[in-house]
Amino acid sequence: MKAIFDTVSYNCSKLVTKSYSTSFSLATKMLYKTIRTDIYNIYGFVRFADEIVDSFHDYDKEMLFNKFNDDLESALKDKISLNPILNSFQYTFHKYNIEKSLVDAFMKSMRLDLYKTDYLTNEEYKDYIYGSADVVGLMCLKVFVKGDHEKYEELKETAMALGSAFQKVNFLRDLKTDFEGLNRTYFPNTDLKNLDENSKKDIINDIENDFEKGLSGIKKLPIEAKFGVFMAYRYYRQLLKKLKKTPALKIKDTRIRVSNPKKIELLMRSYVKYQLNLM
Repeated sequence: MKAIFDTVSYNCSKLVTKSYSTSFSLATKMLYKTIRTDIYNIYGFVRFADEIVDSFHDYDKEMLFNKFNDDLESALKDKISLNPILNSFQYTFHKYNIEKSLVDAFMKSMRLDLYKTDYLTNEEYKDYIYGSADVVGLMCLKVFVKGDHEKYEELKETAMALGSAFQKVNFLRDLKTDFEGLNRTYFPNTDLKNLDENSKKDIINDIENDFEKGLSGIKKLPIEAKFGVFMAYRYYRQLLKKLKKTPALKIKDTRIRVSNPKKIELLMRSYVKYQLNLM
């Protein structure tokens, strides 16, 4: 029965989420069960695309990416795929009428990571972030509002801001991996070899502006999604807090993390704030 295959597919996407990101997995568990599977399905898809361009260095990444893209197109058209991750994603894609333009923008940014190593202008930087992060936030928003177009349009800009904030925190946290391991620099007009406090401050101020805008949208989310997204927000704010305290020249020599005990503490504190409406 296809239902069994679909269940196996959804479980694969859930396993991908749990295996690759304990923080995102923890936040997703805070969502209502009615939408949790669909967020796993989205994460599994974006995680696999990202892994191809970031991790498979001993293989022909362009060939693998092209094959993944072809399989994606077939999955969306045929509404089935023998790749369980793509089978999961196509289900959620059709269930919530996710715009194909969002998927195309995401794949475009992922393809850039195959060969582009720096972003020299703010326009290039914004375009990359839109495709790599903002559209993922919009796909998730489609699930959070259960396809309600009016609510989606109301929260669209704030969802994009939150996606941007998360991605920029990742960029700042992963300077060492991106710069030394992958020879990538995302921040325009910034000398990462000699990152100074002023440049770091400008980056952090930009992220904090995104977070402020994103939080205003979180407060308006449906009850099924609000606490889970607030938990993700609190986790990334904690990362940014640690990055602010780290000297600029040391940021690219380490990778800032939030320990598992700290994540549990954040969960409990976030729940109290949520219950007391202190978001």
